[in-house]
Amino acid sequence: MAIKLTILGSGSSGNCTYVETDEARVLVDAGFSGRQIRQRLAGIGRAPENLTAIFITHEHSDHITGLGALAGKLRIPVYCNRATKEEIERILGVPAEFRLFTTGGSFEVGDITVETFTIPHDAQDPVGFLLRTPTANVGFATDLGHVTRLVAERIRAAHALVLEANHDIKMLQDCPRRPWSLKQRILGRHGHLSNEAAADCTADIMTADLRHLYLGHLSSECNKPELARRVVQKRLDSIGATHVRLELTAQHEPCPTLTL
Repeated sequence: MAIKLTILGSGSSGNCTYVETDEARVLVDAGFSGRQIRQRLAGIGRAPENLTAIFITHEHSDHITGLGALAGKLRIPVYCNRATKEEIERILGVPAEFRLFTTGGSFEVGDITVETFTIPHDAQDPVGFLLRTPTANVGFATDLGHVTRLVAERIRAAHALVLEANHDIKMLQDCPRRPWSLKQRILGRHGHLSNEAAADCTADIMTADLRHLYLGHLSSECNKPELARRVVQKRLDSIGATHVRLELTAQHEPCPTLTL
């Protein structure tokens, strides 16, 4: 038995991850166009028609853009909470087969048990996920302004973790293309994690079981991949976490598939 994890893309313009187990083939978010998701899945020999489900963290466009093409046309079940469902319906106006969960609860799809937990972000009812499988656990914690004690507790069980490292604080503050109101939102407690905040979180939740750490949702304007890597790797080195492999996600291309 194995679990395969492919981050099809992650960043401010789109987020989508493919997870495959013996009994399930799921997307976590669908933030690219249906065509883009189809192309990226084809790159790993997969097709949207074979998906079991789509899990949605929240209703922002970089997480739901492809739902019309996937859930509307292909009738793939969409798992989200009620507040997110209502916003998706308002924004996209497409029919979908929704399967509702209560934030903080769990549900099962095939051999995956999905634990949901609330995250602090400026959406209706945003969540993170821990996907428990017979082989390994995969955590998703992006789009959050700070790491709460609850978030840390939930993602501590992950063997592979996708964690936000959205921005370098100085680059964000100095960015001439962003109004101060947007900078305040991003820096706020319901905004996005900085590289330093991601490093702090990593140190806080570290266990011997965590093997793969993916830095996700990097800003194209207010971060640099090598900067995010350096900040978090330095923290990993300082706590002696030599067992953790640090990976960067990208907006425009998938990460190599990880088999656990």
